[in-house]
Amino acid sequence: MTITGAMFIAGRPEQGTGEPLAAYDPTLEAEIEPTFRLADPEQLDRAATAAGAAFRTYRATSPGERSAFLEAIASAIEQLGDELLDRASAESGLPLARLIGERARTTGQLRLFAAVARDGDGTDATIDRAQPDRAPAPRADIRRRAIGVGPVAVFGASNFPLAFSVAGGDTASALAAGCPVVVKGHGAHPGTSELVAGAVVAAARSTGMPDGVFSLVLGDGPTIGQALVKHPAIKAVAFTGSRRGGLALVEAAAARPVPIPVFAEMSSTNPVVLLPGALDSDPGALGRDYAGSLMLGAGQFCTNPGLVLGVRGAALDGFTAGAAAAVAAAPAQTMLTPAIRDAYVSTVAQWSGSAGVDQVASGARGDVGTPGTATLLTVGADEFLTDPALREEAFGPAGLVVECADVEGIITVLEALDGQLTATVRAAFPADDEHVARLIPLLEEKVGRIVVNGWPTGVEVGAAMVHGGPFPATTDSRFTSVGASAHRRFLRPVAYQDAPDHLLPEPLQDANPWSISRVVDPS
Repeated sequence: MTITGAMFIAGRPEQGTGEPLAAYDPTLEAEIEPTFRLADPEQLDRAATAAGAAFRTYRATSPGERSAFLEAIASAIEQLGDELLDRASAESGLPLARLIGERARTTGQLRLFAAVARDGDGTDATIDRAQPDRAPAPRADIRRRAIGVGPVAVFGASNFPLAFSVAGGDTASALAAGCPVVVKGHGAHPGTSELVAGAVVAAARSTGMPDGVFSLVLGDGPTIGQALVKHPAIKAVAFTGSRRGGLALVEAAAARPVPIPVFAEMSSTNPVVLLPGALDSDPGALGRDYAGSLMLGAGQFCTNPGLVLGVRGAALDGFTAGAAAAVAAAPAQTMLTPAIRDAYVSTVAQWSGSAGVDQVASGARGDVGTPGTATLLTVGADEFLTDPALREEAFGPAGLVVECADVEGIITVLEALDGQLTATVRAAFPADDEHVARLIPLLEEKVGRIVVNGWPTGVEVGAAMVHGGPFPATTDSRFTSVGASAHRRFLRPVAYQDAPDHLLPEPLQDANPWSISRVVDPS
């Protein structure tokens, strides 16, 4: 497929008429052809309006039809072959091996949600049959199902040009829920976005979906992004990115005449707790393992473990020494964009200038474009607690080791932290049983995923996964943006009382024509 600089509005390729946007290769530090143009307000309006017009038709599709659409998208993406991988690598600086895995994750998510749609998991069909003879009062026939909330605005993320972008988890889960999607593609990878959007449009056409079921627009956050969230046809928003960007969308959505939910995944430092037993055997090796997770992908993961809490002493010193040696030996890695690199460098400089902070290691410079150099710092717990800036996310390979007086000190630091996506506990059992038993209730209130004796980088896409957490990790901790239940963000319940069977929606009719799982007379 030739990259032409197009967006897709209601299933049709279209050039933007706004400001020019040049794709950029962070490895070569050079622009890439062709030049794109941003959407103008009229184009944005047509995309959102078409999604609204398509909603009733699309949400009425059967589980089999919706499943076929999602599976067709996965196949169409695979058919793009090396062209997609090469373009994504050029626009992100990510290596091909990483992108091969990310493509598999993207198509795997689509097929996962195809199965969710086919099995009727999102339908939530529940039936309380009438009990006319019940005493002291009869019971009406009440049946409930879930329906899509309406068109969803999806904002592509910078760090996953495939899996959290045009046809990533947010788009797949929204389509599975019966919601048309308007994607605002990320400005860092417009060519990748065009290729994937073309695959989605081809799949929609081949499976008979309405034109407005999918659109891709390009634009900046303050204008096109805000206008998309404010458009009356849009009924929910999915966003992965910075805290500032996410909160701007939340504010815009709340200011609408009819407010809508924003499911924003934002900042997280993902603390790692080192309990005494975990450091007893080989703290240096544990430090080296930690550094590997910290520096993976230049630290540009939502779950990057940027904060370590341990008890001050020789064992923690051994951990820090092991991590410092690994960091010092690591070459610089290409970061996703110059803006992300600059923000990372600025945050590390701010940390380094804070009272009580010592920089104990910095990676080798290396001869790469848009370089991000790993950094390891230490600070005492008292100094950490008095400087709020040290609790902010550094999006990149920077780790801060907080030296606490004892386990009670670790708990004090954890209580002061904001909500997080993950917390990791490194422990030895049964030596640390008592400490872990105390930590888990606290961590349950702070995070969406508790990792025991592993590392948080790497988010499995499965039925039990939670990729979410209390604010500011996300704006709604009741949901996950990854895994088989992510579609529930875009559903709402509707109950039908004493409706004639032949007029009920298919999932609630007595004959169950869709053959989906249902709950009947649970009480």
